[in-house]
Amino acid sequence: MDVYGIPNCDTVKKARSWLDARGIGYTFHDYKKEGAPPALLAGWAAHVGWDELLNRRGTTWRKLDDGARADLDDGKALTLMSEQPSLIRRPVVVSGDALLVGFDPDRWEQALC
Repeated sequence: MDVYGIPNCDTVKKARSWLDARGIGYTFHDYKKEGAPPALLAGWAAHVGWDELLNRRGTTWRKLDDGARADLDDGKALTLMSEQPSLIRRPVVVSGDALLVGFDPDRWEQALC
């Protein structure tokens, strides 16, 4: 299982604690250090949609100028997320065929336990 996120994000901390408490092993990938390869993002977007991946709640989104936030489509959104990984909703979990975006304990329980 691979978990993607930013280590100091509160949601990622909760998710990792949840996994650790259940003894579920994973490899953590830090967006800040490793980035988010465009091909990886494109694969996730094909699975869940770019709008599910885009984090519109964080400071990085709010700091974007209106032009960057306007007229979003698949290509523009993926480029923004690749250039600024903080725009990717966190965490993203890849486990076999499962792709989970965001932390929802009930959904995670069904998919991972």
